[in-house]
Amino acid sequence: MAMQTGCCSAAPAVLLLLVVAAAGASVTGATYVRYKDHKQPIQARVEDLLGRMRIEEKIGQMTQIERHNASSAVIEKYFVGSVLSGGGSAPSEKASAATWQEMIAKMQKAALSTRLGIPILYGIDAVHGNNNAYNATIFPHNVGLGATRDPDLVKRIGRATALEARATGIPYTFAPCVAVCRDPRWGGCYESFSEDTKLVQLMTSAVIPGLQGDVSSKHPRGVPFVGGTKHVAACAKHFVGDGGTHHGISANNTVLSFHDLMRIHMPPYYDAVIKGVSSVMISYSSWNGVKMHENKYLITQILKEKMHFRGFVITDWQAVDKITTPPHKHYYHSIQETIHAGIDMVMIPFDYPEFVADVQAQVMRGAIKMDRINDAVSRILRVKFAMGLFENPFPEHSLTGQLGSKEHRELAREAVRKSLVLLKNGKGRKDGKPVLPLSKKAKKILVVGTHAHDLGLQCGGWTKSWQGQSGNGITGHGTTILEAIKSAVDKKTIIDYSKHPDKGNVSKNEDEYDYAVVVVGEHPYAAAAGDNLNLTIPGPGPEVIRKVCELVKCVVVLVSGRPLVVEPYLDTMDALVAAWLPGTEGHGVADVLFGDHGFSGKLPRTWVRSVDQLPMNYGDKLYDPLFPFGFGLTTKPADRS
Repeated sequence: MAMQTGCCSAAPAVLLLLVVAAAGASVTGATYVRYKDHKQPIQARVEDLLGRMRIEEKIGQMTQIERHNASSAVIEKYFVGSVLSGGGSAPSEKASAATWQEMIAKMQKAALSTRLGIPILYGIDAVHGNNNAYNATIFPHNVGLGATRDPDLVKRIGRATALEARATGIPYTFAPCVAVCRDPRWGGCYESFSEDTKLVQLMTSAVIPGLQGDVSSKHPRGVPFVGGTKHVAACAKHFVGDGGTHHGISANNTVLSFHDLMRIHMPPYYDAVIKGVSSVMISYSSWNGVKMHENKYLITQILKEKMHFRGFVITDWQAVDKITTPPHKHYYHSIQETIHAGIDMVMIPFDYPEFVADVQAQVMRGAIKMDRINDAVSRILRVKFAMGLFENPFPEHSLTGQLGSKEHRELAREAVRKSLVLLKNGKGRKDGKPVLPLSKKAKKILVVGTHAHDLGLQCGGWTKSWQGQSGNGITGHGTTILEAIKSAVDKKTIIDYSKHPDKGNVSKNEDEYDYAVVVVGEHPYAAAAGDNLNLTIPGPGPEVIRKVCELVKCVVVLVSGRPLVVEPYLDTMDALVAAWLPGTEGHGVADVLFGDHGFSGKLPRTWVRSVDQLPMNYGDKLYDPLFPFGFGLTTKPADRS
């Protein structure tokens, strides 16, 4: 009887303990797990989880693999911490938002089934919208956004890009590029907002809060911040000096004094850190002969220590391999050099078994210090906790409708019309009267050129694939410039269209045309494939300009990622518009051509006469451009009353 009484009196106490434990964030074998308690401070959660991790789990967190390899078995075996889609890598050719979400959810389930249940961080290059996804809104590339001089617009674009990434289940983007492009011969120049450091800083300070959410004034400097499941973790890239390489050659050497590196190329990173950026990607390039991926002074002493950056540092694609020539030579040593330099996460993306084995072997023999491993993993975990990934690891089905939404396409259209820069408008040709805005009630007009009716060319690189491609079916939706012109003019207006016009036919009808719109430019490219030492307008552009503009009053719309050499043809043109790489919303071009809105864009970079003048940038002592930095004619909306 006494035993029974004692047992019964103890039961409420035991029950109470179980209830209290269950009320915590998590129970594992009826034991409270601090790192799973979202009410705990982030640093306490990081330390608790780190203390539970084995070496193979830590190395797994430092490993980012391509989605092609990310089977459930691989994620579970290697404790993979991050997965990415390379340029053009998608679940299927025209994968829907739901299909993307299903793929990522499957990967996430595998990660959560491991011993500690650490969720993966899925990343993608959403550099002008969620550009890998079919039916996404494609915004103008950064060079065009720099021309707008409108940080509020850029912030709204960041917010829309975050929503479209989240629509596909992706919580992390390798953007923004905060390079200060000092030489337009560089194939990555269109990813840069400007040659001017202050303009890049202005846009950096706008787009990161758009992507990640606004940090409060009390938020600790350098600590990563992501404001919930409708925002994404951002990545400032490519640290540092990628826009200042010799002759603009991709991944080349930036030859600058420390003072000039800090004055020209470093300031945007200060702004990114202040805004709570989650990660920083390192550049393939070198600074004064030292590869950035092994530059401990700049990565650890400057970025992490002096600038107080507390997020994680990630490599570029296979960058550890590319430290040596040929790539992958002395890989074992390259791993040691990069991790000791301050790299936290390695974008492998295919040779992960070798990477994991090499890192583990070097840790075991003391070649890579455990303190460095712990610091790297702590930084990665800090970002995952800060963005709420442990509490919300799975995609939100309710967000699928955000991909290519009408609201986002209208925003892109606004960005296009604000980004166009009017370089010439009638002065010095024939009667000298302004050509723009064009009449909507013309009887007959001519539209010509390779870029007039091609969404792929209109969007440029990093669209559907890494290098981009021509064609009207690649983006899912969108409006070409020709389609936008047809929509803008009167229904009675006759439009003749030809990609490659015959001069004889133009000559026969020249008296019938009220005007011609010539749309030419560059073909898509990215990175080294776009390095260009002459910057001429690609063929048949010059020929088309001459054929048409010598016979008919013409407006030339130049679609390009940078200024091209146009002076030889300038006298032939009646008007010239720099359209940059406007994206899917061609209506924005027609909006200003026909005067529904006025031209307001200003050059984000110097427009040189010839490549012999390069590098030439605003503020140089010898400065004699064709059009200076900040130039841009303005027009008022047409009075159609």
